[in-house]
Amino acid sequence: MADDPVPAVTEAEATGETAAIFADIRAVYRVGAVNLIWRHLATIPDALPWAWRAIRPVYMDGTVGRATAAFRTSLPPPVLPPVPPEVFSAIGLSSDDLARIHNVLTAYDRTNSMALIALTACATGGGKVVHGAPSFAMTENFDIPLPALTPLNAMPAHVAALVTRLNGFGAIGEKPILASMYRHLSHWPPYLGLAWAALAPLNTSGDLNAAIAATSEHAKIAAAAVPMPNDPRPPGALEAIAPFIGNVLPKMVAICGMLHGMTNAPNA
Repeated sequence: MADDPVPAVTEAEATGETAAIFADIRAVYRVGAVNLIWRHLATIPDALPWAWRAIRPVYMDGTVGRATAAFRTSLPPPVLPPVPPEVFSAIGLSSDDLARIHNVLTAYDRTNSMALIALTACATGGGKVVHGAPSFAMTENFDIPLPALTPLNAMPAHVAALVTRLNGFGAIGEKPILASMYRHLSHWPPYLGLAWAALAPLNTSGDLNAAIAATSEHAKIAAAAVPMPNDPRPPGALEAIAPFIGNVLPKMVAICGMLHGMTNAPNA
């Protein structure tokens, strides 16, 4: 909790209904971690059950998958070229390291894209279903293992500083919400250094902010295809979701797509 400017329930702390919903989120996403947005909603009375009750059915019936596929197809291609294998070798990353890094990027590609669409629909009320688009992610029949989510204060000082610096790219405000993806990637400091070198010029030129803005606008269009129930919203729920769909999720969808594009898949 101390690592985030927003309160969050850790998976280890979760009990009762919260623990059950966290387990269901992991099972539905088929990823071995619960994203920060859900853990933050768990701190607000009734917000997590309300949001997951609204969103879970449209995950399971493929609606979010179809909307996410259309969303991803509409985005411009990532702007970072693939990194040659010898570069990874030169900075000390083995094929096993790359496989695990690839897992992290794949997991966040899946969960952040779908959460952005679903939570945008949840916040705005959604719209009509668009049929016929290809499904995305939920048809995948494998779970994605993830390394431990390292607390910022448990990292070496230089790694924590690098995570914080990366987290500032494309962020709004002086104390941006700390993206969990960087905490997962902190197990490989050389990769974080490579990510900084790749993203810093885009951050300086404004190309990164342009990609984030485009991601946000395309997400709003895609979310209009996701219907939502008219259940009363618990106090504070929309305020909790707003910074995530307004900046954190579009930012991380854009950045994760860029990093995924530059990182060769294992054995590629």
